[in-house]
Amino acid sequence: MDSKNTKASYISKGGLFTAFGVICIYLSTLLPVNKLYLLAIASCIIPLSVITTNVKNALITYAATSALSLLICGFKIPVILYIMFFGSYGTIKYYVEKTRKMYLEFLLKLVFFNAVMFCMFIIYKIFFPNILKLNVSIYFIIIGAQFIFLIYDYVLTLFIDVINKKFNL
Repeated sequence: MDSKNTKASYISKGGLFTAFGVICIYLSTLLPVNKLYLLAIASCIIPLSVITTNVKNALITYAATSALSLLICGFKIPVILYIMFFGSYGTIKYYVEKTRKMYLEFLLKLVFFNAVMFCMFIIYKIFFPNILKLNVSIYFIIIGAQFIFLIYDYVLTLFIDVINKKFNL
């Protein structure tokens, strides 16, 4: 029996990925700086899980990481960001890039990002009303966020390419 593809191997890898993800999210709630950086590292776990195991195990890892983060950290902004965007984006990216049509991929990724941004805006307005005091036009923030998202997507693609080469996939 090939040990790389057994259920026990998938479970152990999922447990390790979940633990690392929860640690990154927990640190992002504690540290005053680098919150988005730690969440971006945590978001790399889902594509890594897809590559080393399968999509089903990656979804279980995402769900376990999200649930444990909520239990351990509570209802905090980094946890919400992970659940709504950083954790789910790896799986969304996987399915969107299966289309192999660059313009459609680009459009679907931006639609997903903007939908999450809109939902986060509504959640922040309802649950964290004092956080969204903006001194800059909302349009500059939206445009800037689009560019930051595209850079994030590119860096995540580079990470996935490196992992694929490492595992000879």
